[in-house]
Amino acid sequence: MAKKHIAALGIIAVALAGCASGPADGGAEGEITGEITVLTNRTDIVDTVFAEYKDQFEAEYPGTTVTFESITDYEGEISIRLNTSDYGDVLLIPNSVTRDQLPQFFEPLGSVDELSDTYRFLDEQSFDGEAYGVAITGNAQGIVYNKAVWEEAGITETPETPEQFIEALEAIEENTEATPYYTNYSDGWPLTQWEGNRGMLGNPDEGIELSETDDPWAEGEYHELTDGLLFDIVAAGLSEEDPLTTNWEESKTLLGSGEIGAMALGSWAITQMREAAEAAGGSADDIGYMPYPFAVDGTFYSTIGGDYKNGINVNSDNKATARAWIEWFAAESGYAASQGGLSPLVDGPSPDTLGDFDALGVEYVEMTPPAAGNESIESDIYNTAEIDLYGPIYRQAMIDIARGAADGDKESYFEQLNQRWADARAQVTS
Repeated sequence: MAKKHIAALGIIAVALAGCASGPADGGAEGEITGEITVLTNRTDIVDTVFAEYKDQFEAEYPGTTVTFESITDYEGEISIRLNTSDYGDVLLIPNSVTRDQLPQFFEPLGSVDELSDTYRFLDEQSFDGEAYGVAITGNAQGIVYNKAVWEEAGITETPETPEQFIEALEAIEENTEATPYYTNYSDGWPLTQWEGNRGMLGNPDEGIELSETDDPWAEGEYHELTDGLLFDIVAAGLSEEDPLTTNWEESKTLLGSGEIGAMALGSWAITQMREAAEAAGGSADDIGYMPYPFAVDGTFYSTIGGDYKNGINVNSDNKATARAWIEWFAAESGYAASQGGLSPLVDGPSPDTLGDFDALGVEYVEMTPPAAGNESIESDIYNTAEIDLYGPIYRQAMIDIARGAADGDKESYFEQLNQRWADARAQVTS
């Protein structure tokens, strides 16, 4: 079943590559008026917080009307809709779009060099020197956890190694009623959070080097370390009993109320977990944030980068108002601050949600972007290998092996991944 889903992902990628929606003519100029449709994955706040944004924007730009469309399975639905012209005026650029496909679906916003005086993280959704999206917020990467649970388990030090992290989860299992770790297997997308912390060893070139190696799952490599930790957590019985029944929205309440010990998520999750803790009758102060347990010579590192990027549909009939919304959202909405995120603005404020990182002396790493002409080499390799690095499928298959629901073991699965990667790399680079 997992293999069939991986193949389906490849079909979507091929369909996207073959769908030229229209010319990218830089036409995001003109009168700021009329209607725009904004697509969002924030189903939880679209009728509250986003309704306030609508009122504020329309007041600042009289004659405009903003309509939101919230989507639960955002990645899945948008990947399909991109094969039409019907994907709103402003939308979050989905992970299924590779860099070389950006001009087919999105309006260029200007050169990265020029816009970098104003915005951070532009390289992440750029191609051939042009920026196609502005981050809605920035994130650090780490593990959100319930401090009260960890204290009850008798854990007093932040784990610095995978072994120490496993020992901490075992202490939670033995000394509390909480589920030590929660994978969110069923929703799938939370598993992709493991991919985002490539700078955890302090190497900003990790992504570049990934495209230059034949064995990303070899011992000591980033993917072997992180995927290996996830595998070991599940294999040791330290995650939820039935991963097929996990639920993202429920998991926030479970962690907030102390029924879950930890989840690997970007720092964007801190605010949501604190709100869930208070709603469950607990305290927002119970929610902590720790780096991945891979300290290097006593120093923790955390990757920082942009969250989803707001982009303009290349087919939009109102690109001027769409551009105004993107700029207003980044500079005026206050969304990043409200989510405890890093500001997308170069001179924006720092969040107070990362106080735990400050106390630990965590150093932030911003990943080196690929060189011009090599923007799509990584995605070319993983699409050819049918390994969805930024999707849930290969990690779901790994969890199935770890929990005994599929044949194999960690070593054989990693060997298989390495072989598929090497074969694909040879094909792409030949």
